[in-house]
Amino acid sequence: MPVTLEIREAADGEAKSVAGAIKYSTESEEMTDWWGDSFVEELAPRAFEKSLQKRNVVGLWSHDTGQVLGNTKNGTLRLQDSEECLGFEMDIPNTTAGNDAWTLLKRGDVDGVSFGMIVAKDKWSKTKHDERDVYKRTILDADLYEISPVAFPAYPANEVKVRSLEEFKAKEKRAADEYRKQKLSLELELL
Repeated sequence: MPVTLEIREAADGEAKSVAGAIKYSTESEEMTDWWGDSFVEELAPRAFEKSLQKRNVVGLWSHDTGQVLGNTKNGTLRLQDSEECLGFEMDIPNTTAGNDAWTLLKRGDVDGVSFGMIVAKDKWSKTKHDERDVYKRTILDADLYEISPVAFPAYPANEVKVRSLEEFKAKEKRAADEYRKQKLSLELELL
């Protein structure tokens, strides 16, 4: 997902923070599931709205639960949800993990953001991508658990995606079969 990271350091060199945004209504890179089907994803505006009202979100270093960088519970991770994006600002702690993360962020070695979520509601469709038909998953509602600066930002492919894509493909096949059946029935009536 397109994101921009901005690093900020206080004049005294003590306070350090990283800010960025996860954009809504923007397609991901093309991905492939276990069966070789290509698909893209996008987050619908405010896809995390319900989740943000009921749960805390943590900031992790590269999805590692042993390297916590911030938390909405104590205000060291601050989130701002809008129609365009989920913005965030995270204070980087003066810990080994925080200092390592800060060094890599400041040098630009790490400039991506990823997030951990569980999808509650999605919608599948087809779209053109590089002049080919590919499946498109729009995430309408999801529980957000964590935000992580990472070297390789991407949505993780998981079973929920695979199952929901398979359900969409089966529904699509049933509709095509029903259309063929109705067409054949009309052709037989004309004979």
